Amino acid sequence: VGEVGAPGDLVIDVPATLIPEAPYELVEKMRASVVVLGPLLARTGRARVSLPGGDDFGNRPIDIHLQGLTSLGASFETVHGYVEGVVPDAGAGGRLVGNRVVFEYPSHTATDNVLMAAVLAKGTTVLENAAREPEVADMADFLTAMGARITGAGTSRIEVEGVDELQPTTHRVIPDRVVAATFFAAVGLAGGDVVVVDARANHMDMLLRKLGEMGVHISQTTEGLRAESDGRLHSVDISTLPYPGVATDYKPFLVTMLSVADGVGIVTENLFSGRFRYVDELRRMGADIRNEGHHAVVRGVARLSGAPVRAPDLRAGAALVLAGLVAEGETIVTGAVHVDRGYGDFAGKLTALGADVTRVAG
Repeated sequence: VGEVGAPGDLVIDVPATLIPEAPYELVEKMRASVVVLGPLLARTGRARVSLPGGDDFGNRPIDIHLQGLTSLGASFETVHGYVEGVVPDAGAGGRLVGNRVVFEYPSHTATDNVLMAAVLAKGTTVLENAAREPEVADMADFLTAMGARITGAGTSRIEVEGVDELQPTTHRVIPDRVVAATFFAAVGLAGGDVVVVDARANHMDMLLRKLGEMGVHISQTTEGLRAESDGRLHSVDISTLPYPGVATDYKPFLVTMLSVADGVGIVTENLFSGRFRYVDELRRMGADIRNEGHHAVVRGVARLSGAPVRAPDLRAGAALVLAGLVAEGETIVTGAVHVDRGYGDFAGKLTALGADVTRVAG
């Protein structure tokens, strides 16, 4: 993999010999690395992938991934911290075989994983209760440009007719809706008028509705979406749900906004039980948040107070940086490596908008 052309461009060269292993030192950095499991099985008939690491917000088992790939004919065992998968007759050119896969939950990454495996499987695969995120549809567009035969991506039922091989292509990925949401939240907290270039309203309908209720005005422009706020926020109740509901990735930003909003908001996390771990860090900054299990009650305070805090995961880390924008004094967020994974020059972009943020080495 290497850079080419404009910043953000990548060129991927496939080596003559592909080693079907994702080692611990890579996978530990990001749980989503498990999505290489399906493509490796489809391409080489074998895969050895370290059990995931990455963001620290609770137990996220990969059973749903393994169940889907098992339905296509793969078999798995866990050995010394690695998931090892094999396709029948892998050494003799054996392939995965299309089947009906019913997800018990519309997992985004499991849908990606099985979809990528299914495009090279023999016959037809039908994914039921598939994830509907825009990124799934974008991946399907990418695979289709490579020669895959996919219909229904972006709906709960995806049908795939397997092909023998894929061809190289050029693809422009869709804008990152969670990055856009981060800057909308920054405007809501600190006030201001910002245009997020290329942001797409139809990818975040429910989020924009909630932001509007909180006092952030979002409007369409020729460039993207414009966010305007005077920094005075109103509390709302929020529940995370699979797409098109409010994404769990948005929640740390919304909780941070509620922490300085007028009134009381109740937040319900329906996806990941451990994704309130950053709440203790917001409390260190003076937030009035009481949480138990899947619920949190957030009573807005007039002002947060700068403090040293730790980023437990990518989005929580970004939310703590945003909290620092409206806190008295200095806020130091450690664990910034999490934030670096999801944002290009986050500190620089905030600084360009008028914030005083510095990315410190280490």
